[in-house]
Amino acid sequence: MPSETTDVAAWLRAQPSLSGNAPAWDIGDLPAAPEDLFVAWLTQAIDDGVAEPLAATLATVGSDGVPDARTLILKDVDARGWAFAGPRASRKAAQLAAHPAGALNFWWQPLVRAVRVRGHVEEASPDESAADLASRPAPARAGLGPDRWVLWRLIPERVEFWQGAPDRRHTRIVYERRDGEWTRAAIAGVPVIEEEQPRND
Repeated sequence: MPSETTDVAAWLRAQPSLSGNAPAWDIGDLPAAPEDLFVAWLTQAIDDGVAEPLAATLATVGSDGVPDARTLILKDVDARGWAFAGPRASRKAAQLAAHPAGALNFWWQPLVRAVRVRGHVEEASPDESAADLASRPAPARAGLGPDRWVLWRLIPERVEFWQGAPDRRHTRIVYERRDGEWTRAAIAGVPVIEEEQPRND
């Protein structure tokens, strides 16, 4: 913890970052759909004992136009989207009803990997929402009828897979949906520039 005389910014810069061990990743052999790569990465995170691998940050937009975010648990992922759930009376439910769009971010620190998912959000069927509620422990279902619990799916338009590197030449693979089909592109890592370059203007 910094003292009263410590420069907080300098103290923060001195803290370790990107301290995990990134696995080998052959970007020349990528699946056609992002959910397949996500499941492969998630499986590796689980097999390697990453804590809370299903935890994700969900960002939505409030009625004031300001982003809002919270941590929740991934319930399912397939070609239909990334699924999450919560009470219909929750703030996220109200925000999604007004602005049915969102973004999910997963961070698996020991593997120096992150996944960003961005798109529109739709409610699952009432039967799916009821089935998800029924799968919760009994104490967690108290006072919640099937009509008061919602399963949503984030249907992505863009999914980014990020793997960090100590030299800051991070690897990014971006899937984007165009005319109903997925495209893939690698975004080359760019090293951190320690000194500002002279400008010509």
